[in-house]
Amino acid sequence: MSEMNSRCSWVVVAAVCGLLSACSRAPAEPVFDADRITAAVRVLASDEFEGRAPVTAGEQKTVDFLVGQLQAAGVQPGGDLRADGSRAWTQDVPLMRAVIDGDTKIEVRAGRDLLRWSQGEQIAIRPAQTGVAQVTLTNVPLVFVGYGVTAPERQWDDFKDLDLAGKVALFLVNDPDFETGEGDFGGKAMTYYGRWTYKFEEAARRGAAGALVIHETAPASYGWNVVSGSGSEAAFDVLRANPLEQHVPVQGWIQRDAVADLFRRAGVDFEQAKVAARSRDFTPVTLRNTSFSTDFAVKTEQVVSKNVLGVVPGTAHADEWILYTSHWDHLGVGEPDAAGDTIYNGAVDNAAGSAQMLEIARAFAKAPRTQRSTVFLWVTAEERGLLGSEYYGANPVYPLAKTVANLNTDAPKPAGPARDFSTSGNAPLTLQDMLVEEGAKLGRTYQPDAHPEAGYFFRSDHFSLAKRGVPAISFRSGEDLVEGGREAGTVVEAEYREKHYHQPSDQIGADWRSDGIADDARLLYALGRRLAQSREWPEWKDGAEFKAIRDASAAERR
Repeated sequence: MSEMNSRCSWVVVAAVCGLLSACSRAPAEPVFDADRITAAVRVLASDEFEGRAPVTAGEQKTVDFLVGQLQAAGVQPGGDLRADGSRAWTQDVPLMRAVIDGDTKIEVRAGRDLLRWSQGEQIAIRPAQTGVAQVTLTNVPLVFVGYGVTAPERQWDDFKDLDLAGKVALFLVNDPDFETGEGDFGGKAMTYYGRWTYKFEEAARRGAAGALVIHETAPASYGWNVVSGSGSEAAFDVLRANPLEQHVPVQGWIQRDAVADLFRRAGVDFEQAKVAARSRDFTPVTLRNTSFSTDFAVKTEQVVSKNVLGVVPGTAHADEWILYTSHWDHLGVGEPDAAGDTIYNGAVDNAAGSAQMLEIARAFAKAPRTQRSTVFLWVTAEERGLLGSEYYGANPVYPLAKTVANLNTDAPKPAGPARDFSTSGNAPLTLQDMLVEEGAKLGRTYQPDAHPEAGYFFRSDHFSLAKRGVPAISFRSGEDLVEGGREAGTVVEAEYREKHYHQPSDQIGADWRSDGIADDARLLYALGRRLAQSREWPEWKDGAEFKAIRDASAAERR
């Protein structure tokens, strides 16, 4: 062989070896663009989108924006099947919308006194989706039912033999363990029994005429300002064959001070009654010589909102799905704040999460295809009670038994990169262990939910999947900021909760930073890609309340 031929042969061999080496290497780390996230938030949280309320012009603009971004990224439509076998970009979500039509008359008799309460001040009645056009209660008895818990597995029954028919029940918010941090309900960590949604459901099961949750900021984890305007807002629910199985005619919140005054007039000490409610020996207290009256009209109509779905199909196991979720909606246009602003822009909650998930979808679309499919679901009506995800859970586009995991993102913080990260609630899941492992690879540590008493696990869309057995977590940004440490992160979190959560001031400002949101996207992508490229099936751990539901479909995952 000549020297030239020899040299050429080695060049060819080197080129082939280099090509094989390149093919064997892992795909290049995708870029998660902070500026692109900020730009998307700026659009979604603009006044033009009118707070992104379901079934408004703001919804249509939001859906169009998300679909346009997915199309440009190369993601495929993943929604409802059309007649021709193709998929739409959306899933229809039929809802019932209810709104109080006109004024709300509220009177409470306490002995000889007649108290006239104002909607939004002492009380906040929500328009219940019962289908009843006129709600009238006249001199109905009031009964304090403590925390209103029926938990046979804990040998706990706050109602004893009480018949709630024709009565208005007053509930404490949270669990019996909240005040002391110890007891039969897991200490400070809220169970589903502590959620106000459970309390309304329990009242409906018992045929009550009304259910009012007593508002206190600490156990509720938010101030009266968050619930005070609920009577003026449209309320939504998924369509139900018998709405009265889920709702009572009168449901809402009542101010703590108004309740304490009412108890005093009835000869009951409110604080002592709260202490008694921490015990399984508690018995309901009928407030003597008191009654509740209200009269208001409710206008209802059936409407259709949209979930948005995109999919990146898998290769070897395309019928197994990694499901990312985030809610696109916020509160729309409502009561003005002190500055007269009426648009609830929802920049953090949840334009930021929606933009973050767009970035994750782009990464999957541009990277080499994974063995399993990845689905990206932006749900509607989260702010109205997790309704978009509830509808998807009951009517899944992709079977839940073969949904590997649900990774939810809700309200990531625009405060810059953090050394840690967290989740909503400390779920007993191997999926959470996997998240911790992937975080460690990126030099980040897991910080358990600092406020399990707030019940965040039950307040994001992953819960609609979790309660049906799907291993599901909701990711939360960390508080140990690279710039300023935990002290700065705690201030940011507290300021958002106290001043901006569910307020018109949740807007994108000059100090907005999306680099931390991009870092969080990188971690969520890493976990999703790990699952999409493996045969791993995350599981609920022994003792988890949803383990049995998941185990029942185990044969479908073999």
